[in-house]
Amino acid sequence: METKKNPDKDLSKKSLLFFQIGLAFMLLVSWQAIEWKTYDKEDIDVGVVDLDMLEEEDVPITEMQNQPPPPPPPPPAPEIIEVVEDDAEVEEEVIESTETTEMEIVEVEEVEEVEEVIEDVPFALIQQVPIFPGCENAKDQKACMNEKINKFVNKKFDTGLGNELGLSGRNRVSVQFKIDRNGDIVNVRARGPHPRLEQEAIRVIKALPKMIPGEQRGQKVGVLYGLPINFVVQD
Repeated sequence: METKKNPDKDLSKKSLLFFQIGLAFMLLVSWQAIEWKTYDKEDIDVGVVDLDMLEEEDVPITEMQNQPPPPPPPPPAPEIIEVVEDDAEVEEEVIESTETTEMEIVEVEEVEEVEEVIEDVPFALIQQVPIFPGCENAKDQKACMNEKINKFVNKKFDTGLGNELGLSGRNRVSVQFKIDRNGDIVNVRARGPHPRLEQEAIRVIKALPKMIPGEQRGQKVGVLYGLPINFVVQD
């Protein structure tokens, strides 16, 4: 009767693995045998301390001695007063005065009064408005001036330029100028929908009559004035 072998349980296939494990084990045993060391019992120090080996240290006894206090300082030497006879001459030290008797007179020149220069003031903030001719006796000189300027511009301005330029509807030209310290009209500027309308507005404003200049804190000043010129072009 033949013995049947299981091919999965055949140990001959793993003989190489077993050989390698045995070889590694023998190498480990050989290395431990080489490194193994033994010691004599006499050479082992158990670390026992012999208290008799410690020498007693003698502590010196010090005695506090009473020291005497320091001697007191010597008394100050008395001042020696020298007695001088009445007939003896004593030199007196003369102390010169540091005050000077001479006085330097400085002439003070007359102080010139500098007049305050006030810049141009807007028409709405001026204390004393410029006076348009014919408004000298008016109760409200500001309202009188506005009314006179509006009537003058409406009379002198050529509104027919709107039709010539092909404009229509409502048009506006904004004008700004200054009434200087002499009451003259200067620095006239205009802005409008056409250059010819601006030139016409400047021409009319420059034709305003000379006025009595405005005042601020009692001083004549330039007054800035703004005026809108509105007109309607009929289609």
